[in-house]
Amino acid sequence: MDVHELIDRAEQGHYAPVHLIVGAERLFIDRAVTALRRATVGDGDAWNEQVFQGKSASAGRILDAARTLPMMAKVRFVLVRSADDLADKELEPLAEYCAAPVDSACLVMTAEKLDGRSRFAKVAKQKGFLHGADPLKPAGMRDFLARETRKRKIDVKPDAGAALIDAIGTDLSALDDALTRLVLYVGDGKPITLAAVEACVSRVRVESIWALVDAVGLRDQRTALKAASSLLSDREPPLRILAMVARQLRMIGRMQDGLQNGLRPEDAAVAAGAPPFKARELANAAKRVSPSDLARAFRVLGEADLALKGSKRQPEIVLETAILQLTR
Repeated sequence: MDVHELIDRAEQGHYAPVHLIVGAERLFIDRAVTALRRATVGDGDAWNEQVFQGKSASAGRILDAARTLPMMAKVRFVLVRSADDLADKELEPLAEYCAAPVDSACLVMTAEKLDGRSRFAKVAKQKGFLHGADPLKPAGMRDFLARETRKRKIDVKPDAGAALIDAIGTDLSALDDALTRLVLYVGDGKPITLAAVEACVSRVRVESIWALVDAVGLRDQRTALKAASSLLSDREPPLRILAMVARQLRMIGRMQDGLQNGLRPEDAAVAAGAPPFKARELANAAKRVSPSDLARAFRVLGEADLALKGSKRQPEIVLETAILQLTR
């Protein structure tokens, strides 16, 4: 069962005695935990809820909590965050419990990574307790947005949805927040238009990012620096600007692969993680930037990323230096 089905079932009041949620997408994990808590103990129950952190927990304490009978309730809710921080010796008792759990508790464990070869992971998977919560790839963002709009019963126009994804990328928490703000901006029951997205979502101005990427492909140093300055003026962090440039360049690389494999431009754009109406723009960019240019660009971006995260140099200077290198 994937994490989306788990959340849907939990919101309907269904849960299993054990749930092991593994992945790095915090939005999915948080939603699953919230839905399972509400399905078992409502919005909170001090008598029948217990939370552990994997680094400081032991299997003995976790299982004691799970096997304790609920007080004036049908079930206890036991949450173990960062279960991948548990010592290896603690996993065997948990594997044994997963094989024969009690019905009077819902034991929920979250982990970013887990060794699939361990008996703990194998038993959880065999019993149907294992759920993946991996980050979405760019191509999956449209389906996620469609699912969110259906769930919230809001109307997002196609061009507005594409612009929203283009501006935010795969940051699901940012997309969740943007949808909430957009509904407040346009008013209940009114459609979310491209104009609303442009007015309300200011995380990254997509036209400036594309101008920067195009200038890199054309070796147009002046335009590239101007686009970067525009983004910095909007208080965009240099690290995020670099990340967005890298994302657009990866999209161009995937577009090149799609075209070389004989896909139509529209299909290649979709495979690259872009909406079909971006096909012409992406195809032109794919012609301007060679594979060797892309490889060099990613090396420069990687070095700048390390400098921004570990250097004492001013972030704006690091970004400007990277742009000068990219357009040299």
